[in-house]
Amino acid sequence: MKIISWNVNGVRAAYKKGLMDYMAAADADVFCIQETKAHLEQLSKEIYAPEGYQSWWQSAERRGYSGTAIWAKREPDSLEPLGVEEFDNEGRMQVAVFGDIALLNGYFPNSQAEGARLKYKLGFNEAVKQRADALAAEGKTVIVTGDFNVSHKPIDLARPKENEGNPGYLPEERAWMDSFIDGGWTDTFRMFDESPENYTWWSYRGGARSRNVGWRLDYFCVNDASNQRVRSSVIHPEVTGSDHCPISLVIDG
Repeated sequence: MKIISWNVNGVRAAYKKGLMDYMAAADADVFCIQETKAHLEQLSKEIYAPEGYQSWWQSAERRGYSGTAIWAKREPDSLEPLGVEEFDNEGRMQVAVFGDIALLNGYFPNSQAEGARLKYKLGFNEAVKQRADALAAEGKTVIVTGDFNVSHKPIDLARPKENEGNPGYLPEERAWMDSFIDGGWTDTFRMFDESPENYTWWSYRGGARSRNVGWRLDYFCVNDASNQRVRSSVIHPEVTGSDHCPISLVIDG
């Protein structure tokens, strides 16, 4: 089972930059996208129903903001939002079950300047962890993916010293990520690659992407009991069309 996750920073904008060509070439079983910034009535047929895929959308109440979507070659056994109103209102999470695999597609909140939304973000993080832990306790292989909006360790961003105290690298965010990983979850990319300079987001300012001054904000995490099923976990920085790049996971399914 091949899964791709990508914060597209506006699905309609990404469409104009070749999103569907990438989808066709990548030929994944499931695409998880975040920051769709669209309601269903704003989507063309090509976006809503790419050839060979069905789609499910969790849009934010606020137009042009947040939102998640899943394209899949087969219908999941079940698909629902996180089930917490303050997060569902922003279209932050989809929970899809395919057989014994539970897939959580999330757009984790940005903690914002001076931690203005840190409490909201940590609340979301905990709600996701509780849902993921409960699914793992049922014996499922659980995959949590998406834009986590945090660089976990100094190796995960180009300039850790300069960014201490900035959103995405706050001590509280990193501590939560520590507790998540230590609580029975595997950062799958680090199963295969422990090298620095592997990032998934670059500012549009100052030629950051061409200089690879970036942050690793996007993850595939799997419950420890299932990590032996993971065959690959890859970052694809060569793919443009957003300020994030896609990541992929191949798992025995």
